[in-house]
Amino acid sequence: MCGRYTLRARLNQLLQLYRVNSSLNWEPRYNIAPSQQVMAIRNQPDGRNREAVLLRWGLIPPWADDPRIGYKMINARAETIAEKPSFKHALKRRRCLIITDGYYEWRKEGTTKQPYFIHMSDESLFVFAGLWEHWKKEDPPIDSCTIITTSPNELMAPLHNRMPVILPPDSAETWLDPDIEGPELLTTLLQPYPEDTLEAYPVSTLVNSPKHESSDCVEPLDD
Repeated sequence: MCGRYTLRARLNQLLQLYRVNSSLNWEPRYNIAPSQQVMAIRNQPDGRNREAVLLRWGLIPPWADDPRIGYKMINARAETIAEKPSFKHALKRRRCLIITDGYYEWRKEGTTKQPYFIHMSDESLFVFAGLWEHWKKEDPPIDSCTIITTSPNELMAPLHNRMPVILPPDSAETWLDPDIEGPELLTTLLQPYPEDTLEAYPVSTLVNSPKHESSDCVEPLDD
């Protein structure tokens, strides 16, 4: 699964890299948790332009009566999103990229769980494959999202049996292409990311609580 991640870049870096305009406010984040606002790129209603938006992490399907269902939908399994009622409409029409520069996973070690920080070896930004939905049964409406997960690569397998879908640039372009709606091509993009450009190291259990929001969360754990 993917239950915590980071986005330490400044807003101007994000907008320049992804060539979008936005008036959003964004400060570096070290411990983004479910139900919080996340930075995403999605198509505008015209389908031809893109925008940077803040989405609530935890997808709320349009048919849901209670927005708390989003707490159960922070992740969507790549293997079943084309069939699941909660996700199949979003797969066709409402795909997004969730921007990050690292994420956390917990490995069970005896009776405890040790958090690890996973990031690109060159510290670059990357994107998760995501889906979003618009829920309007209350005022104000809520735009929410989920992060898609897949089977782990060799780096992640010792840590967890799932990993978030990381999209390389070409796949990210295809993922956002509004002319593609069929699940056959889209689901082929949702593969484990090659482990040779990723690194993982243990970090402090400070990250276990979303109350902790500082660079200490990503510091390597002393031997």
